[in-house]
Amino acid sequence: MNGERVKIGIEGLDQMMGGGLVPGTICAIIGTYGTGKTTFALQFVMEGLARGEKVIYISLEEQEERILTYMMQKGFDPAPYRDKALTILKLDPSDFNLAINSIKNELPALVKELSAQRVVIDPISLFEDLFDRDSERRKEMFRFMDTLRTENCTIVLTSETDRDNPFVSRHNLVEYLADAVILLRYVRPSEATDVHLALEVVKMRLSSHSREIKPYEIQKDQILVYTEANVF
Repeated sequence: MNGERVKIGIEGLDQMMGGGLVPGTICAIIGTYGTGKTTFALQFVMEGLARGEKVIYISLEEQEERILTYMMQKGFDPAPYRDKALTILKLDPSDFNLAINSIKNELPALVKELSAQRVVIDPISLFEDLFDRDSERRKEMFRFMDTLRTENCTIVLTSETDRDNPFVSRHNLVEYLADAVILLRYVRPSEATDVHLALEVVKMRLSSHSREIKPYEIQKDQILVYTEANVF
């Protein structure tokens, strides 16, 4: 698919994705703890703000002040964007009714009201956890994704991996519903060597993309994806 891409703001990753995300699609960033899922999502947020776009960030884990502090640590001043181009919502996943209604019913209306071009939900796996039955979770997630696709925005969801399988999401569902999937994981060549971080663009509808596994590094002020290097 041709046309201008929605850049995540991580040069090597955007390159692997043919220039960035296809506008209007849903991207899932899946990884275990410590792989930088929130860091990737916030880079997507900061890139959008720097481009003059309106962004909604929904957190089910971190408080708003911690999110803003993290952005400042990355050398980005969020103050001029607060309550203008940047809207941050902190939801309590333990309050089932509030979280369900906010994400299912209020988010699409908010996207439309604010004319948001980028939306982040971090992590979507906590929303999935709210449903006791697999059938209910699948039905609600399908419905929710279909609703989001009617809005004119590009969406990034983060998801934790399954406890026993680092290659799939916790409920093995979001990767089937998303248009693009980025997998973040640890690589340990042997017990005697250091642990490295590696990423893979597992899936990307409507676009060609690199299928190589590439090392990456999270530095204080940036994420580096080494597209010329090999993991193994």
